[in-house]
Amino acid sequence: MSSKRLFWDIYEKIASAIQSKELVAGQRLPSERELAETFNVSRPTIREAIIALEVKELVEVKTGSGVYISNKANTLCHTKQVNPFELTQTRALIEGEIAACAASSINKTELDQLAQTLVDMQTNSKVRQADREFHQIIASATHNNAMIQAVESLWKLRSEQTNNTNESDDICINEKQKTIEEHKNILTALKLGDANKSRQAMHLHFNRMINQLFDESESKAFEEIRLKHSAKRGKYSIDQFTNRSV
Repeated sequence: MSSKRLFWDIYEKIASAIQSKELVAGQRLPSERELAETFNVSRPTIREAIIALEVKELVEVKTGSGVYISNKANTLCHTKQVNPFELTQTRALIEGEIAACAASSINKTELDQLAQTLVDMQTNSKVRQADREFHQIIASATHNNAMIQAVESLWKLRSEQTNNTNESDDICINEKQKTIEEHKNILTALKLGDANKSRQAMHLHFNRMINQLFDESESKAFEEIRLKHSAKRGKYSIDQFTNRSV
């Protein structure tokens, strides 16, 4: 596992311990050194994981005392939210099989409709709708109502939870050309009627999205903690006193 992803793995393990109540509000975490030994990672990796936990308000860092589970951590962890990583992984697994199934039943009209969504995606105002239509057309091509409803349910879940909608939409728009290229690859595999290639193309599409979600989450986490520390620095800096006119 790359160092870039490693601290998120530690973050998830600590968050899971909070969710299962192995760690409860007010409890002090082991020292940075002890955590590094427990998880067999470097201390900087532990430091990054703590920063991510602090940004999510799961822990509170008390200078000179240690890191404590925050008072609202258990409540936050037990809120039945689906994070973007969970949703994207689920879509990859389900829609990969749907694409494989559709490869043997999709017709020319549906293939033409898929091609039109690629044209529509070139227009920024149509990116979200065209993306959704692309995946819905593939589901419809299976002629299996359960699969069609499964995709509809996943899109509904995506739209109901702001964190999923915003982050997925950002990737869809900011990486529009990559999305179009991946959709083209899926369409090509479907035209060939190749189930394995259709599944693989769909998996590659979602795998790129998951990696992009990691990259953006990491950037946001560090920016949030940077702003937080910047505010503290301004509050406690003695410059505000020494620079005053006498």
